[in-house]
Parts: sequence; structure tokens; C-alpha cells
Amino acid sequence: MGEVVNLNKARKARDKADAKRAAEANRLTFGRTKSERQMMQKERDRDAARLDGHKLDEPE
Repeated sequence: MGEVVNLNKARKARDKADAKRAAEANRLTFGRTKSERQMMQKERDRDAARLDGHKLDEPE
């Protein structure tokens, strides 16, 4: 006969592993320092300004 498995513990272990995997993905996505976030914002602003500078005015 097979080994007795506590289904409640198995479910909790599975959920804990899923949460750990999700936390790792979030750390990669959102885990940046304040200086990195500020640098990225400055780059986005600079890129947006450069793009706006290259747009042609529409005749009215």
C-alpha cells in the first residue's frame, strides 16, 4: 500500500511554492532602487521630449 498523504499539507505546500514563484517574478519586475526608478523616469522624459521635437506641426 502507498504512503499516506495529508492533502491539506500538500495543498498548502503547493500554494506556498506558487506564491514563492510569483514573488520572484515581482522582484524582477518591480524590485528597483529609488535611483534606478529616477534614472528610468529621466530617460523616458528625455525620449518623449526628443520624439515631440521631431514631430511636424499639422497645418490648420
